[in-house]
Amino acid sequence: MSKDDVVLRVDNLVKTFGALVATDHATFEVERGTITGLIGPNGAGKSTLFNLISGFYEADSGSVSVNGTDVTGQEPYEIADHGLIRTFQTPRKVEGMTVREAMLVGPRNQPGESFLKLFTAPGEVGEAESKNMDDVNRILEEFEIDHLATQPATKISGGQMKLVELARAMLSEPEILLLDEPAAGVNPTLRNKLAEQIRRLNEQGTTMLLIEHDMEFVMSLADPVIVLDQGSVLMEGRPDEVQSDTRVIDAYLG
Repeated sequence: MSKDDVVLRVDNLVKTFGALVATDHATFEVERGTITGLIGPNGAGKSTLFNLISGFYEADSGSVSVNGTDVTGQEPYEIADHGLIRTFQTPRKVEGMTVREAMLVGPRNQPGESFLKLFTAPGEVGEAESKNMDDVNRILEEFEIDHLATQPATKISGGQMKLVELARAMLSEPEILLLDEPAAGVNPTLRNKLAEQIRRLNEQGTTMLLIEHDMEFVMSLADPVIVLDQGSVLMEGRPDEVQSDTRVIDAYLG
């Protein structure tokens, strides 16, 4: 079924590693304003698909479009400039930085990244850095992790780091956010906090595509849910439809 307002379109993506077909003509759309779940048994090709969409892998064939713009074959930073931001299953802890400093890596297109502008437009650089700092402090507070701001980024827990990574992704003001197993390895309290934040961000207008092995977590958040099996889309539907579909049950149990 065609969707009205598509923010991400994946069309016939194919990726092979030698004889292994990791992604087999995967095709789907993500509608603006949704939390779309992407599930499937181990080896279904979910992580490969995320890496293809976000530019970390190059597809053998097929295409990826963000807001109608073909981003196939672009570098991750170029795709990010089109508004597609992703998190990783295991967030990278930034050595030698506090949580606040690690957050400041998040904003896109900072004028201070230009060596020339540091000399030719110091006022513009200073103004941007001041705004970024205000944004970081605001977002840390919104995520209820402002108490971690001065902690070394390497000293916080894995669950706290996932919240920090989600918060940092929001500094880029994504059109669509790809979440790679946000609940993996997270204790129940932080897991619930992550779910709350994902819902809040979605209610504020952020579109999300979510990979998750935790069925309870993904089914409580996502609508619709896309099921991947052996690199292909097996079906798409509401959480209740997906959970009662015999093809899905066979894919997981078979």
